[in-house]
Amino acid sequence: MGGPAAFRASSPPLFSLFYLLSPMDSVRTLIVGAGVTGLATAAALSEHGDSDYLILEADREIGGWCKTVKKEGFVWDYSGHFFHFKHPEIERWLVERMPGQNIRVVQKKSFIAYKGRFVDFPFQKNIHQLPQDEFIDCLHDVYFARSSDVKADEKHAAPPAANFREMLSARYGRGICEKFLFPYNEKLYACDLATLDVDAMGRFFPYADLTDIVRNMKRPDNASYNAIFTYPEGGAIEYVRAIASAVRPGAVAFEEALVAVDLQRKVVRTTSPDGGREIGFDRLVSSVPFNRFAAFCGLDHDAGLWTWNKVLVYNFGFDGKGQRDVHWAYYPARETAFYRVGWYDNIFDTDRLSVYVEVGFPRDAPIDAASMRDRVLADLKREGVVSTQQLVAEHSVVLDPAYVHVTARSIAEHRRMAALLKARDVWSLGRYGGWTYCAIEDNIVEARELVESWQSGHIS
Repeated sequence: MGGPAAFRASSPPLFSLFYLLSPMDSVRTLIVGAGVTGLATAAALSEHGDSDYLILEADREIGGWCKTVKKEGFVWDYSGHFFHFKHPEIERWLVERMPGQNIRVVQKKSFIAYKGRFVDFPFQKNIHQLPQDEFIDCLHDVYFARSSDVKADEKHAAPPAANFREMLSARYGRGICEKFLFPYNEKLYACDLATLDVDAMGRFFPYADLTDIVRNMKRPDNASYNAIFTYPEGGAIEYVRAIASAVRPGAVAFEEALVAVDLQRKVVRTTSPDGGREIGFDRLVSSVPFNRFAAFCGLDHDAGLWTWNKVLVYNFGFDGKGQRDVHWAYYPARETAFYRVGWYDNIFDTDRLSVYVEVGFPRDAPIDAASMRDRVLADLKREGVVSTQQLVAEHSVVLDPAYVHVTARSIAEHRRMAALLKARDVWSLGRYGGWTYCAIEDNIVEARELVESWQSGHIS
């Protein structure tokens, strides 16, 4: 098997072979995107002895949004990618392909910054840490919100929540929602929460009932799906390279972007610095954002129902240590530009403050990273993340899309269109291809399950 270096754009001989083929190239499995989903699909094929695949990647390197930047001794990702595994066999498989890489295992410490203090995450289970009057308000509101909901259910009179905002109100009441759940999620998603589906965050939303909230006052239990996470000292890209090490050498065509899919002929058209080409396929797997992929395929659909946010990520390195015993914190205050900060230095146990900072924007909003930078740095100081430390290194990137907006209409339309694609042996996977909220491990599982279904003849 080829090593990770085989997938760097600096090695053109590994993929130039594809440009020497006939004008109509063909491949059994065509994969669009060399991020986690695409690479995991190719790796699973290789492990089943199937090497007849090609990965198209519009960028010059693998990883998608899971890239790593190293600067002035700091290690940053495009955004915080902390890995939490539900499948030990997948974690072992990855670690076996990362020889010599020191992998940190971290017990997560996360908080909500609220009026000059840190409240343990999740907010709704730790309202007892608020000032007494605010705690009483929150407890009163959550009690009567839940009590009214239960009584109405008993009478079969309570209509189910129609959207994410209604669900939050019905479960937690005005106090918790106005202090944290509404402002934080509005900053994160950069949209009206009433447009999102009730289950927009799926298993990742930290639900808590009244019993959980009261019990937590005496016996804290703030465990969540990512209570323990791992992180390679070389950055998240090391996990991506581990997946890539199981992919056939020469299988990635860099700087070659998909521009059209003919579902009838099973042919795609691409563009590249060499002019592009047509490629025939038996089956196709795409991790391209679903709205764009549907347009490439010429599927009839309402383009207006696909919405998302953009996230401007700053990575900052400072000359001295900052706060200890915190890995990330959430910032619901509307006057604070960012919604989340993560501390790399407390993961790596280093002596210089190293943080990522995330700012959410609507999908159509113009972003001026240079002008926003000064406000973000000022907010970091006002929030106490930075004190006297001097900035010595920085990096920024805009993730577009970042979080897709999962709505009742997007769920139904994705299901309908995915069935049309599947009938043509085409699958759209991953966070963006599946238009969903998921973890990186979920992408690996989904890719493996698809390949297994091909091998068994039971197409998923």
